[in-house]
Amino acid sequence: MQIQQFIRKNGQWMTPLPDQPEHDTVLLLCFGRQSLLFTDDVDAALRYSFPQAQIVGCSTAGEIMGTKVLENTLTVTALSFSRATIAVVSTPVQDNSDSRAVGRNIARQLPPEGLRHVLLLSDGLKVNGSELVHGAQEALPQRVRITGGLAGDYEDFTDTSVWVNSPTREGLVAAIGFYGDSLRIGYGSMGGWDAFGPDWRISKSERNKLFELDQHSALSLYKDYLGDYANGLPATALLFPLLVKLADNHYVVRTILGINESERSMTFAGDMPQGAAARFMKANFERLVEGAASAAEQSRFSGGRQPQLALLVSCVGRKMVLKQRTEEEVESVREVLGADTAICGFYSYGEISPVVDGVGCSLHNQTMTITTISED
Repeated sequence: MQIQQFIRKNGQWMTPLPDQPEHDTVLLLCFGRQSLLFTDDVDAALRYSFPQAQIVGCSTAGEIMGTKVLENTLTVTALSFSRATIAVVSTPVQDNSDSRAVGRNIARQLPPEGLRHVLLLSDGLKVNGSELVHGAQEALPQRVRITGGLAGDYEDFTDTSVWVNSPTREGLVAAIGFYGDSLRIGYGSMGGWDAFGPDWRISKSERNKLFELDQHSALSLYKDYLGDYANGLPATALLFPLLVKLADNHYVVRTILGINESERSMTFAGDMPQGAAARFMKANFERLVEGAASAAEQSRFSGGRQPQLALLVSCVGRKMVLKQRTEEEVESVREVLGADTAICGFYSYGEISPVVDGVGCSLHNQTMTITTISED
């Protein structure tokens, strides 16, 4: 596998694109800020240098390249394989009510024979991430795992988009299928938040909408816990996620995408199952960085060999908490994976990864999720 990486900032390519067409490149992974991305001149430049490549990317809440956390940039990672192949499919999503059907639909578009892994990128505001992933997993062969993430819009929560072979588009879900026995793919996902306060029972919810905790208004309780931070909702809710215990006794972290004052509801990136237990969480700086390193260890172990590429999808909430220390979590990944592993990625509104090895995939929030790829 051959890897090239490029950064565009302030209208200029910081690393020049190839001045001759490179026909071996099959995939460009592109991540960047919504307002600066996917213009016609960028599309034309990438098409000239990589005429055979599939272009897939999304808007972000921050870009990752090497050990740097960037803003207001476009990052491009170009991949070519010796023997492996890919398939790229996409489908529109209207709103979160059809997310499960969208997941099934996009997974069924991928030819199943030889499929090793699926990387899923989705609009970050118009989907129920849990339902999207569950639908995709239902339609895929049991052996195939899914990783990826939801597009971001920094702390604005206004518009997100996914790019598949054309300039930016809202309301889109894309899937990249990786094929071939030469591929070695690993994955890991860890958090690093501390739970506090009592257990609350989700007493009223509708899919990813939460109304009540123990018959109390969930929005009122949340505002009480946030105090002065409540004035900055929904963005400040990223500082205080909820830990949810699922029916299979696995835990997931959930963060808010929006609030509705008139119906006293909170919309989360994934399902909030009625009857499940939930606890408030807060940040622990050292554990967030340690969690990123642990995710790297998981991905290296599950991949079975030294990775050539690591795709990092970390939550915008972690970036808001870590602030000037954000690069520490990326640096901790580098320390685990080594200098020979190329690193790219983005800050997201939700991360997709298996819960544990051998268990189905799920949407996570507030995690560092890593997908490693190498080719024999």
